[in-house]
Amino acid sequence: MRLLVATTNPGKIREFRDMLGGDRFQWDDLSAHPSLKAAEETGRTFRANACIKAEHYAKLFGCWTVADDSGLEVDALGGRPGVHSARWAAMHNAGKGDADNNKLLLQQLADVNDEVRTARFICVLALADPQGRIVVTARDTVEGRIIHEPRGNNGFGYDPLFLINELDETTAELPAARKHQVSHRGKALRRLRGLMERVN
Repeated sequence: MRLLVATTNPGKIREFRDMLGGDRFQWDDLSAHPSLKAAEETGRTFRANACIKAEHYAKLFGCWTVADDSGLEVDALGGRPGVHSARWAAMHNAGKGDADNNKLLLQQLADVNDEVRTARFICVLALADPQGRIVVTARDTVEGRIIHEPRGNNGFGYDPLFLINELDETTAELPAARKHQVSHRGKALRRLRGLMERVN
């Protein structure tokens, strides 16, 4: 079975391959198509954007496609950056990419006390068939809080700032196997894998 992972993010690609395995799928991802016009993420929810991407790329490539939409909700910011997590700094004319996103987030939380720096990572996955029909979706979260400076080098995105309280480690400090066990994407991927086994 050919499966397209609809992302160019190398961190996400690595996690998908680690957790879904290579024994059942012939893998492809969007990193091999750098000139391809990206799907417009016009949805107001993670699920809507995941479905938009899965449908778009499944039709374009004519194959089974899994798409992810994920991000960070910070309670002190009213749930933002949310669906805009990857573009947060760019939306505020504060740069672009992970480092600038993290820098802006720290600036926005500079005067916020530790007890109200609560946050969660959310991941929604959508699987589309080769005709672009959404077959299943899966959603999961991980709760934590935003610390005052980055810790760890293993993750990407907001991982260096996101502390899982019960582990007292950021998601960037966790080894890959441990992160897969507890992360929003890891849990959602396990849900999706179970649903995919029922579909097939």
